[in-house]
Amino acid sequence: MKLPRDVNGEEAARALRRLGFEEIRQTGSHRIMRKEKRTVVVPMHRPIKPGTLKGLIEQAGVTEEAFVLEL
Repeated sequence: MKLPRDVNGEEAARALRRLGFEEIRQTGSHRIMRKEKRTVVVPMHRPIKPGTLKGLIEQAGVTEEAFVLEL
């Protein structure tokens, strides 16, 4: 499945919240989210570059399909 190219930081953070992550803090334009022992840094950019989005999904430890379904 291809990742969408128009995902912004707010949408990515919302999808992670739906997957069980909670926001810990925000430093500048980056939100730090955590679920159990996994920490994910979400850049609040418009749009997030595809490589960055892929890395964010890998940090979260979820599949691309699960992430896209929560968008």
